[in-house]
Amino acid sequence: MDGKLNEGATAVYAGAPDTGAGMPDRRRGTPGTIRIGLPKGHMQEGVLALLGDAGIDVRVGGRNYRPALSWPGFEAKLLKPQNVVKMLAAGSRDLGFAGADWVAELGADLVELLDAGLDPVRVVAAAPPTLLDGGSLPAGRRLVVATEYVRLAEQWALGQPFEAVLVRSYGATEVFPPEDADLIVDNTATGATLSGNGLVIIDTLMRSSTRLYASPAALDDPARRGPIEDLILLLDSVLAARRRVMLELNVAERDFERVVSILPCMREPTVSRLHGEDAYAVRAAVPRAELPALLLKVKARGGTDLVVSEPQQIVP
Repeated sequence: MDGKLNEGATAVYAGAPDTGAGMPDRRRGTPGTIRIGLPKGHMQEGVLALLGDAGIDVRVGGRNYRPALSWPGFEAKLLKPQNVVKMLAAGSRDLGFAGADWVAELGADLVELLDAGLDPVRVVAAAPPTLLDGGSLPAGRRLVVATEYVRLAEQWALGQPFEAVLVRSYGATEVFPPEDADLIVDNTATGATLSGNGLVIIDTLMRSSTRLYASPAALDDPARRGPIEDLILLLDSVLAARRRVMLELNVAERDFERVVSILPCMREPTVSRLHGEDAYAVRAAVPRAELPALLLKVKARGGTDLVVSEPQQIVP
């Protein structure tokens, strides 16, 4: 076997993915508005929180799939992430949040504007340990691969030393082996579900997260490009703030240089002299991930009265 898919595989997934390309570009809704697709399901909470922190309130009520946005010039619709991708490719949505995995799976020609870093997952191949030969998949065999990611699995299987038969799953892919499939291609955040079903990860096809995409046509339109760039600026300011904390401290003049020299600020710290003392108040936005070690270093070098607060937005 040379890694080629047999007829059983191509019968499951034949030809290019149906992203909606070629469908008429329907310009419905209020003229001049930016039409944004918001994801339903597990992505929804994180995306709405991101918009809310940027000052854009999204009011979702009951079974209404068309939430109201407080940001003028935008109208929204709640869609499954896969449908967000398809509607962007079709041109009926200008912007939309979706996972990078589904953009890759559907082969959509979209423009990635922003990686929100939400819902990070890996698309992986996983199998029961009993299938493996020295930790690798056996060569020269016909193996059944269950997956929702048929296109990605097809591409991956072409480079494997076995003959693959693809079976499309519709959720709960991890329960297929060993009775109904030899291995799977699925997404995982921690690997716990796979492990709980007796599977081990053997390869990573890609990494994914929730991202903001645009249809190419929307960016080609100057009337829409401006508001889209404004939205990106607001969202990016929230993401920047989430990666940092505001550190405030006092330091005597004799220790000033020793303390300031280790502060990983964005540019330079804000410094003001304390009234009636040979000391300074220092303020800097520092990386959140470095905070525990940084606090100890600052204290050891003479920093006092350390206060940590949470910025809401940081606009460079």
